[in-house]
Amino acid sequence: MSTPIEQRRILRTAIPGPASQALHARKLAAVSSGVSTGLPAYIERAAGGILVDADGNQLIDFGSGIAVTSVGNAAPKVVERVSAQVAELTHTCFMVNPYEEYVAVCEKLNELTPGDHPKRTALFNSGAEAVENAVKVARHYTGKDGIVAFDHAYHGRTNLTLAMTAKNMPYKHKFGPFASELYRVPMAYPYRWPGGPQHCADEAFDYIIDQIHAQIGEENTAAVIIEPIQGEGGFVVPPRGFLPALAQWCRDNNILFIADEVQSGFCRTGDWFACDDEGVVPDLVTTAKGIAGGMPLSGLTGRADIMDTIHPGGLGGTYGGNPVACAAALGAIETMEELDLCSRAREIEAILRADLEKLAAIYPQVGEIRGRGAMIAMELVTDRETKEPAAALTAAINKACHAQGLVTLTCGTLGNVFRFLPPLVISDELLHEGMSILADAFAASV
Repeated sequence: MSTPIEQRRILRTAIPGPASQALHARKLAAVSSGVSTGLPAYIERAAGGILVDADGNQLIDFGSGIAVTSVGNAAPKVVERVSAQVAELTHTCFMVNPYEEYVAVCEKLNELTPGDHPKRTALFNSGAEAVENAVKVARHYTGKDGIVAFDHAYHGRTNLTLAMTAKNMPYKHKFGPFASELYRVPMAYPYRWPGGPQHCADEAFDYIIDQIHAQIGEENTAAVIIEPIQGEGGFVVPPRGFLPALAQWCRDNNILFIADEVQSGFCRTGDWFACDDEGVVPDLVTTAKGIAGGMPLSGLTGRADIMDTIHPGGLGGTYGGNPVACAAALGAIETMEELDLCSRAREIEAILRADLEKLAAIYPQVGEIRGRGAMIAMELVTDRETKEPAAALTAAINKACHAQGLVTLTCGTLGNVFRFLPPLVISDELLHEGMSILADAFAASV
C-alpha cells in the first residue's frame, strides 16, 4: 500500500529531540500528572508503519496506538470518508435525529461478529463504555446481579470496569470503593498455572467452574466476561478448548457469555475476532480500538432477543456513534476487507515469531512467546525454572528500543511482558528492522 511518508526509520536527533522536549515541558505544565506518557516523542504525522515526530524523526510503530490504527494512520479510505462526513454532518445525537452512518456500522458489526443468529448493536465512544453497557444488558436480561471476570483481566478505567480490571497500579490504586457484585476467578494462564501448560489444559475449566459455583452460585450469575486473548494482562491465551467449554457452560446455566474483543478484534489475531479461532459464539461482544482507524467509537453487539429486551432510552449517550467516527469505521472495515488484513496478521505473526524464537534460543530470560496474528507477546523472567518476573529487564529493553526509534509497548499484571501490536499494513522490511533493534536492545540490557 503506497503511503505519503517514506516507510523507513530516520533518526535526526536523540529520542526525544529538542522540539519534543519543549512540547513535553508544556505538557507537564498543563496536563494532569495522572496522564502519563510512555515515550514523549510528540507525533505530527503518521502513515503505514511510521510515526514522524516534531523533530523530523521517523519512528517504527510496533504499538498502533494500543491496537487502534490497525489499518495504519490516515488510511486513505478512512480519510476520504471522514473528510466527506465532516463537510456534511458532525453531530445531531443519534437519539435525537438519527443518520444512516450509525445504522450502517451496526449492520456491519451484526454481519462480522461471530454467529449467524439475528443480532442488534448499540454504539458508544470507548471500550469501557461498551463493557459497562454489556453488564447493564446482562443484568437486565437475566434478572441476576453477579458478573464474573478473570485474574489479569483489563476491561477499562471507569469505576465499574475497574472493578473487573485486575491490576492495581496504575489502574485501581486508591480509586475505590468499586462497584459491587463483580467477582474475579483465576485465569486459565498456561505459563503460570501450577504444574504448567498441560495441567492448565486439564484442570483450569473444572477448577474455575467450581470457584464460580462455590463463591457466587450459578443462580446469581448474570454473565461471565472474558477477553479471548487477554490484552493489558499480558496477552494470555487460554488453552484450546477452554473458551468453547466456558461458553457452553454459560448456555447450560442461563448465564450470558460476554467476549471482550476490544483489543483482539478486527483482524488483529488473524481472524475478524479472536473467538473465531475456535468457533466460539458469544451472547454479547464488545468492540472498540481497531474499529475506526483512530476515531473514538465502540460497539456492543449481541443476540437480538437479548438486546431488544432493553427499554427505549436504556442505551445510548450524547456522542455514541458520532457520524464522523462511524464514517471512519466504515472506511476502516472496507480497508480490512479489501486488503485481507486477517491474512496479513498471520503473515506478521510468522515474521515476529521467527525472530522472537531466535532471541529465546540465546537468552534464557525469554520465558514464553505467545499470542496469535499480530497480537504477539514475550514474557521475560529472571529464571526459567522459577519464572520470577523480570520487570526491570523488561523496562530497560523497552527504554533501549525507544532510544533507537522503535515504539514498543509493555504489559502484564507483573510488568514483565512485551506486546507487539504493529499496524497490519506495516511492511516486512520495517518488521525485520524493528526486530533487529529489539535484538540489539536485548544484548545491551541483559
